[in-house]
Amino acid sequence: MVTIEIDEQSGFCFGVVNAIRKAEDEVNRAPDLYCLGDIVHNTGEVQRLEQKGMTTIDYEQLYALPPGKRVLFRAHGEPPEVYLMAAEKGLKIIDATCPVVLKLQRFIREIYQAHKGEEWQIVIFGKPGHAEVNGLVGQTDGTAIVVPSIEQARKLDFMKPIELLSQTTMPLDTFGDLVDYIKNNIAQGVPFFYHDTICRSVALRIPGIRTFASQHSRIFFVAGRKSSNGHMLFTQCKAVNPQSYFLSDLSELTRDMLPESKDVNETIGICGATSSPRSQMEALETAIRKLLRMP
Repeated sequence: MVTIEIDEQSGFCFGVVNAIRKAEDEVNRAPDLYCLGDIVHNTGEVQRLEQKGMTTIDYEQLYALPPGKRVLFRAHGEPPEVYLMAAEKGLKIIDATCPVVLKLQRFIREIYQAHKGEEWQIVIFGKPGHAEVNGLVGQTDGTAIVVPSIEQARKLDFMKPIELLSQTTMPLDTFGDLVDYIKNNIAQGVPFFYHDTICRSVALRIPGIRTFASQHSRIFFVAGRKSSNGHMLFTQCKAVNPQSYFLSDLSELTRDMLPESKDVNETIGICGATSSPRSQMEALETAIRKLLRMP
């Protein structure tokens, strides 16, 4: 008999919960709320909030808004120049930046100010172009070097001092490997400092999700295509359970992904990213039961 289990540890992290709660509070007050970029990297959740009255905009649309409009800055955070521009235009900012990201922004700004005018390299382990990374680079007036992998770290100047930090959703083990790589390559006597700024609400999900994936015959992972931590966590699932499927929408579920019948002795695990609401995982369970004709 097929059994289905939803991972109790999956679902929204605190930063996402905080951003969505602020968005819901604001649209309940009045529907003309604008969100700069997707509030979370989850299409279904974005659409749900847009149906309530929130409008997702890009930077070009932000510049065109008239004074007095309410704009929500999502959990990923924004560079200082965006705050300045919004204030100059007379926009009302609802700041939903994740507290962990906000603390990191302040920290990297302090490091930048301490080394301003010196030849230090401020290095961010993260994904170039990611919203959070853009906000972090903005704290350094665009001077920070973004390194997504050890291979890309070869472009660093190992004759100059380095301060290394990380995007909050990067994997801990890769960060450790990057630290070791820089230690082994930086010139003797040249200062190198590193700061583990990875969010534990994401990092600590890795061992749990690996255990969960290993305990089931097949895994269905729910996340938005643009979710950084979603792809990272799904990679962990796939590493321990090759029969893992990434779904960004219920429409992507097909019958051939499932057991031959409900009478097969299999367990199906459903899990997701920190930007995946539990309601989507529950909806997926319902869809699987329907396809398998289970009660």
